[in-house]
Formats: sequence, structure tokens, C-alpha cells
Amino acid sequence: MEEVGDGQRFIGSPLDQRMTFETFLVGPSNAMPHKAAMRVASSSPGDHVEYNPLYVHANVGLGKTHLVQSIAQSVASNGRNVLYLTAEKFMYGFASSLKTQTTLAFKDQIRAIDLLIVDDVQFLNGKVIPHEFGHVLNSMLDSGRQVVVAADRQPSELDNLDERVRSRLMGGVSLELGPLDIELRRAILASRISIAKQRQPGFEVPATVVDYVAQAIDSNGRDLEGAVNRLLARVTLSGAPLTIEVAETAIRDLIRTRDPKKVKIEDIQKLVASHYNVTRADLLSSRRTASVVRPRQIAMFLSKVLTPRSLPEIGRRFGGRDHTTVLHAVRKIEGLSATDRGLAQDIDYLKRMLTEI
Repeated sequence: MEEVGDGQRFIGSPLDQRMTFETFLVGPSNAMPHKAAMRVASSSPGDHVEYNPLYVHANVGLGKTHLVQSIAQSVASNGRNVLYLTAEKFMYGFASSLKTQTTLAFKDQIRAIDLLIVDDVQFLNGKVIPHEFGHVLNSMLDSGRQVVVAADRQPSELDNLDERVRSRLMGGVSLELGPLDIELRRAILASRISIAKQRQPGFEVPATVVDYVAQAIDSNGRDLEGAVNRLLARVTLSGAPLTIEVAETAIRDLIRTRDPKKVKIEDIQKLVASHYNVTRADLLSSRRTASVVRPRQIAMFLSKVLTPRSLPEIGRRFGGRDHTTVLHAVRKIEGLSATDRGLAQDIDYLKRMLTEI
């Protein structure tokens, strides 16, 4: 048995004390699973069980383990009898009970709890163990006790379980934690940066860099956390301030392969020209009036942030300019957008227009 929270006794897989409802960041992609999890966690013994089983599924790094562990933490802290098991722990416990001939006691121990949580159920394998999981599931549901199951796919796609078990899981409430939207990615980055600053008080990440990372890494929360760790290491080891160029180098290995045609420089030029009431020809020209220079710099900045093109290539696309001109434009817009709220809002709007499908 292991300790959880304020001395509560807890049987099962260890819990990560950081994974609570308080640290779970909510956005449109996970709001419904979060609400359902909160309802399950706040119910009392004897209450009508609304979502049973509650089945949550998501791709790697989107927060399903955080969510189900939050339920376990909350329920355990209120003194209720909860059991959180990973698929690996379930298999290990059952295999050990077979060796020691205590299988009945093992199953009775599981069935004696108020709430059962099984995480990563897609990893249950073998001929006997998935079958026994089905027996435990049926026993819990038939007696009106709460079951929460998490996996990386829908219940209908769990080929490791027989049809009857899949059907029982599908008979409950199945909710998906979807991909992280841009605002949720920014919030995750802000949270991770705040935690990192507790270790390194001088760690500062400009808003433009946060925005760049949030745009560049759209896969999952683990990669975003990895990005913050890489930025922290770069600042700590080099002592140099963070810029988009520095961030780009630091997180290069975390950026998923992208279609370079997703955002085209020509599309950026057309949108920026329309937004600032100039022509695309103005952006490519040698005109240096203020009404043209600023939009041109913004278009160069967006070309650097939203496309995989190099500085020399961007310069060529803007009337054959030198790469140092592009670099100057990127740094200029970085600096201005950090203090000019109106400009930052303009850039955010243009990014959304260019990247929303």
C-alpha cells in the first residue's frame, strides 16, 4: 500500500502528485472529459452513478493519464476507497496471484473498492488477463460501483479485448481528449515556464518566442514540456537571450514533419498587403515609406515563423533582398510586438488567418 495526499491509504499504481484537477489545463478540446471527470470525482457513496463506465481516450501526451489520476487524487483525498491501476500493474498483480495461488483474494481486493480506474487498457494482453479484466469490469458495473477506463483509442478498436468487454465499455460514456488548440498550447507553455522559473529565476521567454513554439509544436503536451526544458538549457548554458532563431535551433528535434506548402510566402504577402491596405508589389519593391516598410517587415517575420524557408530564400522572395535584411526585420518585429499590444494582436490575427484550416 502506498501513501497518497494527506496520509490516505491507497492500493495500486503510484500517483504523480502533480497530476491534479488544479494543474489540469482546460480548453475546447478537453472540456467535456474534464467536466465528466469532475462529476465522477465529486460524487458520494450511494449517489446515482451517471457515467459508468467513464471511458476517456486520447493520443499520447494529450492529458488522459493526468485526467484519470486527478480523479484518483480527488477521491482518495476525500477518504473514499479508490484503486488506480495501469494495465501493467493489473497484469503484474494478476500474474503474481496466479503464482502464489491467491487469485481469488486478488480479485476480491479489487472488487471491494468504490471506484476502479484502469489506465492504458490497450496494453492488456494474453489469453487469461483480458478475460479476467472483463470479469472485474462486469462485477463492478453490476454492483453499481464506478469504473473509469483510459486508453489511446476508442473501445471499439480494442482488439486485445473480446467483443463482450468492448460492448460493456461502449455501453458507458466515451469521451475523447482532442488535439490541443493554439490557446491551450500557449497556456501549457506558460505553466511550464512558470515552473521552470522556480528553478531558474532569471529564465525569461519573450511572448514572441512562446507564440513561435506554440505554433511550431502542435503535437502534444509532452513535446511542449520538452521544448521548455530545451529553452531553459539553452539559456542556462549559453547565457544569451532567447530569440526565435535560438528557439528554432533548440526545439528543432521536437517539430513534427510538416507540409511546407501549408503556408506559402505568397499567401503571407497577399494577406499582409490586404490587411495593411498596400499591394503585394509594394512589399516586393524598394519603397521605404513607413506605410510599406512595416508591413514588409511583418510579412518577412511571418514568413520566418510560419514556413520552413531559410532567411536567404525569404529575402529572394521579397524582391531579392539580402538575408541580413530579413534577419533585421524579424528582430525588429520581435522587439516591437513585445511592447506594442496592437501590433501583437495584429500578428496573432494574421497567424490565425494563415494557419486555420
